[in-house]
Amino acid sequence: MRLIEHADIKRMLLIQKSYCEGALALLLYCAKLVDEQHTGDAAQADEARLLLEVLTPIAKSWPSENCLEANSLAIQIHGGYGYTRDFSVEQYWRDNRLNMIHEGTHGIQGMDLLGRKVLMEEGKGLQLLAARIQATIARARPQPALSAHADALAQALARVGAATKAAWATGEPTEALANAVPYMQAFGHVVLAWIWLELSLAAGASKTKRTAQAWRAQRPISIITNCPRLTPGCAWWKAAT
Repeated sequence: MRLIEHADIKRMLLIQKSYCEGALALLLYCAKLVDEQHTGDAAQADEARLLLEVLTPIAKSWPSENCLEANSLAIQIHGGYGYTRDFSVEQYWRDNRLNMIHEGTHGIQGMDLLGRKVLMEEGKGLQLLAARIQATIARARPQPALSAHADALAQALARVGAATKAAWATGEPTEALANAVPYMQAFGHVVLAWIWLELSLAAGASKTKRTAQAWRAQRPISIITNCPRLTPGCAWWKAAT
């Protein structure tokens, strides 16, 4: 029996696909925002700037963390051979472990997100991102295949908003930033769930019937399903749920 025929192998391959293609889509979206700062009118350029400010810590941290997990799954798929130098997957893991450090450690990115980016200009960037996500949710809800994912994303977005307020309820930076990394991880999953929902909508609107059917057949694992394992244990997060 070939490896690809095992259900658990398929599960791990789909997780890898979900993480890596989602991360790539996020980075391409950020690149688009960079272009819009130079090509749009004044209002569009300012919106692009604000969105990019909020998304930059996610773009630096989420791919580096979760694509490393994809590398780890590649080792697992190979079994014992994955841990040896017979195959290159162990080398990929060691090489990519650096990404969580040289782009700025997760602690720095988390403090940047929770301590600066979600608060800057009276939260305007965060509000703008939430509006974009809510617009995607509104477009997805009427579609039977996507309505459950849209509802799950709406709930997760509300929890992030409530957690942001709860984190700064005392106004003490030390208390708020103690859990900045778990906050950033949960925030990043919500962003990637949004990206995947956008991709699903684009695939459904494709004029090429074969492309849309192939997308639905793959059924990438929803990022939302991984949110519970990232739920921070801090008191202010629990209070927001």
